[in-house]
Amino acid sequence: MSHAESDDLTTSAKMPRWVPRAILLFWAGFIATLVVRELFHQLTDFLILLLISLFFTLAIEPAVNRLAARGWSRGSATSLMLLSVFVAVISFGAAIGTLVATQAQDLFDNREQYVTDTVEFLNDTFGTSIDSQSWIESISDPNGSVQNFFENQQDRVIDISLGALSGLLQVFSIILFAFYLIADGPRLRRAICGRLSADKQKTVLAVWNLAVQKTGGYIYSRALLAVVSAFFHWIVFQSIGTPAPVALAVWVGLISQFLPVVGTYLAGVLPVLLAFLDSPIKALIVVVFIAVYQQLENFLLAPKITAQTLELHAAVAFGAAIAGGAILGPIGAVLALPFAAMVQGIVGNWGRRFEIIDDPLVGVNAKKPTSKRKLFKK
Repeated sequence: MSHAESDDLTTSAKMPRWVPRAILLFWAGFIATLVVRELFHQLTDFLILLLISLFFTLAIEPAVNRLAARGWSRGSATSLMLLSVFVAVISFGAAIGTLVATQAQDLFDNREQYVTDTVEFLNDTFGTSIDSQSWIESISDPNGSVQNFFENQQDRVIDISLGALSGLLQVFSIILFAFYLIADGPRLRRAICGRLSADKQKTVLAVWNLAVQKTGGYIYSRALLAVVSAFFHWIVFQSIGTPAPVALAVWVGLISQFLPVVGTYLAGVLPVLLAFLDSPIKALIVVVFIAVYQQLENFLLAPKITAQTLELHAAVAFGAAIAGGAILGPIGAVLALPFAAMVQGIVGNWGRRFEIIDDPLVGVNAKKPTSKRKLFKK
């Protein structure tokens, strides 16, 4: 082999120049992906709080804008609206908590009477032969499973208190973020638009306005449905003598409307349980009414109200609620509906729109043309 042929083999055996750079870029990208993934995992709670704050911002800002137009400062108007929401939520939670605690204490104090009445109802209705005295002795046994359960719950008081404190801190964080986003909203939008061209500014402001409209429409439609639901449930609870009918009706109205998909079932547990403690017949009446009203709401009330406010297709709403719940739990299910409405509004207004042809598949009852036209011209 000649010297020239040896040099050619050595040159061809060398590593190409791009290989080390490609290896370096690969490992740099891999490490950066791990870092971003870990940061996202650590900041998940913060991002959820920020997302909830943005939701409150979009929902409350229209009311703040109206107060600001009447001469209020944005800071004062924002404080008033957020304080009103906070007081309403705390008052509602305190009322429901007091109701549950009162009924739980009454159940514990009169447990023998409740057990006797329940056993008699089961024996008379289903023909069973349950001994009420044995159940009373089992519940009253200091070493029994029931007493052990209550003792274990007492041991968790500290954990529950810490959890409540953590939740309260998160609520204050959401309020603080929402305050700055609303009070400084115009300045924030000016800062964003100052970096964009005129056409892009119009797009950003149109998307923001659409988000405000859809979120406000969601809140309005849910609140209206909650009022209607609470009214009818109050009539039933009042007529059968359920404890605290007003508080229970408000509970059912709010929980059933602002927790999609499973809200109705979660809302119905508390009134059914309290009615059952008073009378199993009353509990059955509550169950039947909740089931019937839910069907009437789904097919009569909700389509008409949401068509005027949210304008969200039922299938899109159902799918969005399931997807949001799978990603972020109950909070995601609540936030998914206005987000889906906003996306649907953006997609619906995007691009050119054409006239729909007359065809049975699209359900358009347009007048048929007097002369036939070919779809394709030669």
